[in-house]
Amino acid sequence: MPVTRNILRSATLICVTGIVMLSGCSSSKPAATVSARVSEGYAKAENLFAKKDYADASLVLESLIFTSRATALEDDVLFLLAQSYYHSKEYLLAGDIYSRLLQQLPSTPYAKTAQFMLAKSYEQLSPHYELDQQHTLKAIEQFSLYLDLYPVTDSMKVSSEVEKYRELLKINPENPSYKESYASASAQYSRIDSVRYAARTIKRFREKLARNSFSIARNYVQLGKYKAAGIFYDEIIRSYSDTGLIHDAWSGKIDTLMKRKKWYDAAQALDQYLQLYPAKESEMASEREKITKNLKNG
Repeated sequence: MPVTRNILRSATLICVTGIVMLSGCSSSKPAATVSARVSEGYAKAENLFAKKDYADASLVLESLIFTSRATALEDDVLFLLAQSYYHSKEYLLAGDIYSRLLQQLPSTPYAKTAQFMLAKSYEQLSPHYELDQQHTLKAIEQFSLYLDLYPVTDSMKVSSEVEKYRELLKINPENPSYKESYASASAQYSRIDSVRYAARTIKRFREKLARNSFSIARNYVQLGKYKAAGIFYDEIIRSYSDTGLIHDAWSGKIDTLMKRKKWYDAAQALDQYLQLYPAKESEMASEREKITKNLKNG
């Protein structure tokens, strides 16, 4: 974002803060005037957003953050501002506003979507696996929270419920119970894709975290710092056993112990590995032979 835009935003927020403080000291401006101003500004921002002018929509909405507090449009302003930031690829700002919305107005109708988009904001910030993975961890945390708060336990059952109440409404379209059940099932069904997306992203990011630890371990091996390498192989074994790097981590752990001539520890690690994965017995035969030979010579 250009420096001039940041300066303009700062000036706008300072002016808005001053307006709010002055209005708090005066009784000459009724609350209806404030609500009308918020409504007008929000309508303008909506129009800009619809035209995909996200940067200008953000500027308008930023000027409404303070004046919209405790009004009917408070959550609308925050949600649309977060969406504008997200579509402008300002993911840190988007995440901050989604989080603020959820904290300030936890019962908002936007809660489910805001939680999902908060996770997606961190997903967008997740870097290459060799870099710091702070945002990857936050994305996993927020996607996991989304799944905990808004689970869809049985997609087939939900789909069946939608179809059932759709057919019942054809028979009795005015039945309030059918209408309510159909709306509830439809809302659940619409969330199946987002739930699947969250689960896939968690799995993909866990692979990324394992890869990060593995790359660090390999770098330490190249530097001849085998004890440090072993710490990161252990991290994969302990925390990411569901990833595709689990076998490489065990193999790396055993190899570093052998390089350090920790033959007893290497034998224990090999036994643990083969207890968990007995199919790897033949693959680890040379390591077993070398460990046994050095234990006898020791």
